[in-house]
Amino acid sequence: MHVHFVPDTIIYDGTQLSSLWAYRTFGLLGDSIVSFRGPCRLDFNHMVDVEDVLARSPIYGEDMLHFIVEHFDGDLEKTVTRQRLLVVIIKEILEEKGITLKRSGDDLYHHQRKLSISIATATPISTMIHTALNVTAKDTPIPATGLVELGYAAERVPALAREIGQAYAAETASIHRARCKVRGVG
Repeated sequence: MHVHFVPDTIIYDGTQLSSLWAYRTFGLLGDSIVSFRGPCRLDFNHMVDVEDVLARSPIYGEDMLHFIVEHFDGDLEKTVTRQRLLVVIIKEILEEKGITLKRSGDDLYHHQRKLSISIATATPISTMIHTALNVTAKDTPIPATGLVELGYAAERVPALAREIGQAYAAETASIHRARCKVRGVG
């Protein structure tokens, strides 16, 4: 699995959730986790969470750390499980750094203030995940918190992105190894 952090600011607008985005944009062929920092400005036409679209619930963040994951299989349920695994990995890493969080499904909270957004979806040839953490919670449309408000230094965000990406890749590789090392029974 490719792990890639983009040092440039990218505006997440939902168009990144399209098959082969990492390959077309960064030359990363195959499964990947790409992270970058930038605002989140989602138009309802690019939202894949129909529940948010029907509720006309805007998704906006001025400064976020984004993760785009692509796996080349068509199992959306497996990808939702991977999405939650990614969120658990993020929670564990941040808690090791002294930030106490609560997970509810694919969302992370600190004292009822939302830290993350996340969605999993399918494309014609792959499945994809977008998960993002508020770096700051300035001008968010709901009660939220950000890494900076929780005491995490903004200049350390790239290192955090790499650590999360590498941990996710290592966990998926470990799952693959575990699947391949057992003999069948029966």
